[in-house]
Amino acid sequence: MFKNKYLRIILLATSSTTAAFAQTDAFPTKTIRIVEPFAPGGSVDLISRMISPKMSELLGQQIVVDNRAGASGNIGTEQVARSTPDGHTLLMNTLPFVVNPGIFPRVPYHPINDFAPVGLVSSSPSVLTVHPTVPVNSVKDLLALARARPGQVNYASAGIGTNPHIAGELFNFLGKTSLVAVHFKGGGPSLIAVMSGEVTATFTNIAETSAFVRAKKLRALGVSSLKRSPAFPEIPTVDESGLPGYDFMTWFVLVAPAKTPRTAVTQLNDQMRKTLATPELARLFADRGLDIVASTPDAASEHLKKETERWARVVKERGMRAE
Repeated sequence: MFKNKYLRIILLATSSTTAAFAQTDAFPTKTIRIVEPFAPGGSVDLISRMISPKMSELLGQQIVVDNRAGASGNIGTEQVARSTPDGHTLLMNTLPFVVNPGIFPRVPYHPINDFAPVGLVSSSPSVLTVHPTVPVNSVKDLLALARARPGQVNYASAGIGTNPHIAGELFNFLGKTSLVAVHFKGGGPSLIAVMSGEVTATFTNIAETSAFVRAKKLRALGVSSLKRSPAFPEIPTVDESGLPGYDFMTWFVLVAPAKTPRTAVTQLNDQMRKTLATPELARLFADRGLDIVASTPDAASEHLKKETERWARVVKERGMRAE
């Protein structure tokens, strides 16, 4: 009798402890916030909003996209780095994430040490476009114009260290030109500047540019990858149309603050990959020239390290510094 009594007490205590652990490990328990550190209308914003509805459904919690623009992504990125590492605050970012530390005199985060990668979402080439009134029809034409008028031909950037800025400086580096960067507060404003004729050219992600090219509000000269984009098979690559060796691919990574529990990171990665595997998302991404990657956290970590090293050379050679 006493043995049975004590046995019941032990079992109750064990089950209570197990329940407590299960409750502690439960994830997610509230709304998840994806911080997008750039202005609305750019490619990072677009991708965050494309994946959020399905991921929210799979995770059983609402996901909100929170634009926290400023300082070429540094403001929103720092907010996530300093947030509670419980998996409920995430960051969607792209090249400035690893390039900014080499451009700004002080960056309030470390892209490797202060974050736990959830996974690479996708990659995509950019497309070099000009206003339709610009008298160029190819990359070769633009190179000739830039060399004939050094320092007088400009391109729109989404901000210092952003993808268009890096793509433009790679163009200058390989083409031995001096296109002048005109910095705007985000991809949306930079596109508007080119479509209005305020700026000559820009290098923007296919996802945010395709509709304007099809509507003939922009003239596409070349895609930045070494292979043509299935979304725009008629547009040649920059490499084949005048600037050999030009290769620029954008990527988009989802990360959490460092010290986020591995269980939460794993669950987020699982649902991110399931989201990207749905036919609806596959079609949306393909239509916008986005290649789904859906990597593991470890693969994303390795990618970030390699990209940090790769772009350090271009930053140094072009003297890309934020004053």
